[in-house]
Amino acid sequence: MQVTLRIKRFNPEADTQSHFENYQVEVEPTDRVLDALQTVKWYQDGTLTLRRSCAHGICGSDAMLINGRNRLACKVLIRDLGNKIQIEPMRGFRVLKDLVVDMEPFFAKYRQVMPYLVNNDPVPQTERLQSPEEHERFEDTTKCILCAACTTACPSYWSNHEFLGPAAIVQGHRFIFDSRDQLKSERLAVLNDMTGVWRCRTIFNCVEACPRGIDVTKAIGEVKKAILFGKT
Repeated sequence: MQVTLRIKRFNPEADTQSHFENYQVEVEPTDRVLDALQTVKWYQDGTLTLRRSCAHGICGSDAMLINGRNRLACKVLIRDLGNKIQIEPMRGFRVLKDLVVDMEPFFAKYRQVMPYLVNNDPVPQTERLQSPEEHERFEDTTKCILCAACTTACPSYWSNHEFLGPAAIVQGHRFIFDSRDQLKSERLAVLNDMTGVWRCRTIFNCVEACPRGIDVTKAIGEVKKAILFGKT
């Protein structure tokens, strides 16, 4: 089938503002949007700039706005979109070039929640054991691949870029509810700030945008309860 890709382009060396360009591409219905974009870059316009890596929905590199929704280009099939596809960079981030956005502010917020295990007990002879129930308590939020699809789908983030955003809160949740971790109170203090969980308005855009199926809004709600009632 033939599809029309309407791609939002921006070259900081030549453009004063973004604009759309159209490309006609021959694809199979089972091809992914990433396949179509790579066809454009390899055979039609080598200046097209985008991020991609594993192409299997694991690295999160190729998150972008596809027909108005945040998605991973490597997971969305052409047959599910039709023959006219509009592709734009993610909202809320500074565009560096074409579909590539500046992710540094996103990762700065990620680092604020201290996304690593802290345990000051003597190092055991074997791994630090957990029961299946203890692991299940935070298993959902371990699926996050830091693609930023949830954060850039969040109206609260669009209106206030100081907001930590759903992805950072999800990463905080992953360690707050880990029975092995000993830095819960410090993380909860970060998330209890004016730019933390209380900026969330429970709109559920983040849940719809997450390519890993994480119940982001539920995780944010659990962090709020942990702050209010101190139960993890």
